[in-house]
Amino acid sequence: MKYLKFILIAFTAMLFANTASAQQKTVQTAIIKTAIYCDHCKQCESCGDRLQTTLLKEKGVQMIVLDEKAMTIKVTYNSKKTDLDKIKAAISKLGYDADDVKADITAYEGLDGCCKKQG
Repeated sequence: MKYLKFILIAFTAMLFANTASAQQKTVQTAIIKTAIYCDHCKQCESCGDRLQTTLLKEKGVQMIVLDEKAMTIKVTYNSKKTDLDKIKAAISKLGYDADDVKADITAYEGLDGCCKKQG
């Protein structure tokens, strides 16, 4: 009886451990290079706030960290619900470059002047 109880407890522990490790592998983080020209992006409605709220509505996206000095967007996402290509496309549709995906020209033209490259 003790042996059977031990096996049952060990099996249950392994089951929970496998489930937890499988969930951890689905959460990915990527740093996407972009072109942000605004010096106040995190407060700017056209940049940070809009970028933040729109991308967080994308299925699977869990967290966005904008670094306007490094011109990067750090994205944490669930890889079972989305992938990096979809996230880059969503960034492009907002008017920003996302690594090798160029900004949608119509969306870029709709950005405030402070968010566009000057000169």
